Amino acid sequence: MLLELAKPVALLLCLLSLFAVFHIVFFTLEDPQLLLQPHQAIRDRIFDSMLLLALSAGISLIGGLIFREAEPPPHPSLSATLPVQIFYWATSIMVTLFFLARFLGTHYIFSPSIHW
Repeated sequence: MLLELAKPVALLLCLLSLFAVFHIVFFTLEDPQLLLQPHQAIRDRIFDSMLLLALSAGISLIGGLIFREAEPPPHPSLSATLPVQIFYWATSIMVTLFFLARFLGTHYIFSPSIHW
């Protein structure tokens, strides 16, 4: 009974931690002092997001263990549980979008070599 109540809480915590990672990676405002050093700002953002991603991975693994123990005795593998799969998918999508945004922002969107 307690495991059935813990499953939605674990899933909600997993989703909230992934949302926090997404928010740090894509929606944090730049510090005006760091705009003078853009490489330092990118390095700080990546470091903060990696720490939060590690925390999110731990939350997802604990959620996966809860989901795994709630199943009948032939337990599924840990990577087949819902929180861990959500973590895998969200992480891969966020990494792809991050590098795509960096590439487009550097080479196409804000290019200073546009002449009218």
